[in-house]
Amino acid sequence: MKFKLEENLPDDLTAYLRDEGHDAIDVVDEGLGGEEDPPVLTAATSEERILLTFDPDFADVRQYPPGSHAGIVVFRLRDQRWAGLQGPVTRLLAGSTLDHLEKGLAIVDETRVRYKRAKK
Repeated sequence: MKFKLEENLPDDLTAYLRDEGHDAIDVVDEGLGGEEDPPVLTAATSEERILLTFDPDFADVRQYPPGSHAGIVVFRLRDQRWAGLQGPVTRLLAGSTLDHLEKGLAIVDETRVRYKRAKK
C-alpha cells in the first residue's frame, strides 16, 4: 500500500511501514512540512496515498468527505509515541483491515478501528 505520513507521526512509523513492504513517504521529506491541511491531502490524493495522521481535523467528513481522497487514517491515542502507536498500526495492517477503507476515513484508537466509507 502507499502511505503519506503527516509530520506529527514518529519516524519509526515510516521505517516500520517500509520494512513491512509498503511505499511510505513523510511530508517533511517532500517539502510539505508546516503546510496547511488541504495541500497535504491534495498531494496524498494525487499520488493515491492513504494519509496517516494524529490531526483530528482530518476526521471532519464535512471538510474531507469520503470519496474525495485516497483515504485518511486518524490515530486517536493517549500515547502518541512509537511505543503507543506500534500496536494499533500492527492491528490496522493485519489481514485485510485497510481494504475496508475504500477512499474513506478510519479512526484508530487503542482497541478498535471505526470506518466512514464513501457512498456508492
